[in-house]
Amino acid sequence: MKRFVAAVAAILAFAAWGQSYPHRPVTVTVPFAAGGPTDTIARIMAERMSKSLGQPVVVENTVGAGGTIAVTKILRAAPDGYSVGIGHVGTHVIAPAVQAVTADYLAELEPVGMMATNPQIIVTNPSVPAKDLKDLVAFVKGSMDPVSSGTGGPGTPSHISAVYFGNTVGKPLNIIHYKGSGPALQDVIAGHIQMTFDQAANALPQIRAGRIRAYAVTQKTRLASAPDIPTTDEVGLPGFYMSVWHAFWVPKGTPRDVVQKLNAAMREALADPAVRKRLEDLGQEIPAIDQQTPEALHAYHRAERDKWWPLIKAADIKAQ
Repeated sequence: MKRFVAAVAAILAFAAWGQSYPHRPVTVTVPFAAGGPTDTIARIMAERMSKSLGQPVVVENTVGAGGTIAVTKILRAAPDGYSVGIGHVGTHVIAPAVQAVTADYLAELEPVGMMATNPQIIVTNPSVPAKDLKDLVAFVKGSMDPVSSGTGGPGTPSHISAVYFGNTVGKPLNIIHYKGSGPALQDVIAGHIQMTFDQAANALPQIRAGRIRAYAVTQKTRLASAPDIPTTDEVGLPGFYMSVWHAFWVPKGTPRDVVQKLNAAMREALADPAVRKRLEDLGQEIPAIDQQTPEALHAYHRAERDKWWPLIKAADIKAQ
């Protein structure tokens, strides 16, 4: 009888704890330095989510190893809802493959929800003699020397896209690695290299200024912030998709009701017109409501791993 009473008391205490969550600040761990797209998205979301949760949501930058240091921090954190990780296809799909991480992120993290997607844009220096994507594919296939494509570094989304593009058109690109997508894009602008695959958030200002030429966005629909740029489906590369999507995760074992509270705060933020405007100004697309659930994130995460890991392994892509 005493054991039964103690068990009931523990259950009631746990339920009360869950109902009172959060009763102190929540920390969002960002795997990159302050000022970048992931950090900016995290701060926009944290500011609005703090209103829904009734507690400060603090952003903390934990940099290094392609995001694996930050993810490991979340893997080892207490499953109480106070440690939340933000990441994207690079940190949660590509990095584990190129760095031979032993942890299974899909199984060992609890999904909260996807908040934004940011397709890449295929861009070149204006001197490249191709007026549209079909011309660009013909130019790549017909070039005596492989066309040069800059990346943000080995194993980054721009690197994976360059390999994917070469495989798709049947002609490998001359892949040149930089210490970040910013320097790669600057060398495209300067004419030192011919093309790159960059996030819309980074490429759009340079496209609008006429410094680079845009050919297509790598998703099914056109960008709301740049409706004049066609999709890959429309202009010759159907199904050529690469999105740098952002999402939240918490440690495995975090109580279901806590995950739901975090997800509800995320969804409330995404429904806020001011938040939507700020994200869209960054070139971000807001997922449909049915894609904002923990279950949808888990399914999408699995699909992305199934898509990119075979390509990464076949190309023997490794972090350097």
